[in-house]
Amino acid sequence: MTASRRVQLEPAFLLHQKQWRDSSRIVDFLTRDHGRVTLFAKGVRRAGSHWQAVLLPFAPLVISWSGSGDGGTLTGAELATRPVPVAPACLMSGFYLNELVLKLLGREDSHPDVHDAYALALAALATPSTEHRGLRLFEKRLLEALGVGVDYAHLVDGGARVEPDTYYHVTPARGVTGPAGDPFLPSACRGADLLSLGGEDLSTPASLAVARRVLRAAINAALDGRELSSRRVARAVHERRAGKEES
Repeated sequence: MTASRRVQLEPAFLLHQKQWRDSSRIVDFLTRDHGRVTLFAKGVRRAGSHWQAVLLPFAPLVISWSGSGDGGTLTGAELATRPVPVAPACLMSGFYLNELVLKLLGREDSHPDVHDAYALALAALATPSTEHRGLRLFEKRLLEALGVGVDYAHLVDGGARVEPDTYYHVTPARGVTGPAGDPFLPSACRGADLLSLGGEDLSTPASLAVARRVLRAAINAALDGRELSSRRVARAVHERRAGKEES
């Protein structure tokens, strides 16, 4: 993208923002057609700036900017539709989504499918009952967009179809292998649950549990040793609650 280019009314979600100088912010967005972009929002913190009520996380936006998407200047921002609030109990999951995009998606790497998957994930975070399925589907679709997705319906060696009642191993680097010699191993995954993940069904607690384990390993591999702050905070909150229950 050249420095003189102008982009108008691009669908976007705000991922992160930080203060810049006295009255401005540096803002990271996930846009539909231009990928992840970083823009300067000049004067946004001044009294009376209408952008303060618009530049909010988890809200569907349309934005305009001039210059490069990596350091350009935000020239317009408005709500695309009325946002569906993220449930308070799901806020940490929302920040987890944002951090995944920031850590794994390259700058100005167009992925409309990731933008759309993010919108669906936010809709799932409107109620705790759909939170975990929404997170797993986003993780799966993000990994696929990055080119490191796995075919959960076929074995990587030979291409035989996964059988529902057989147990298998799954490795992020290769895919589904097996069958597993011992179905009681922590790494063993029932074929029916892998097929549920591949077909994006995930309608049972067992399939959700397998999806969480398998996708977490794949996300960790993609992060290549980088830690997610949202996971660290969630772990600390969980440990604090457990400590209070024991005392």
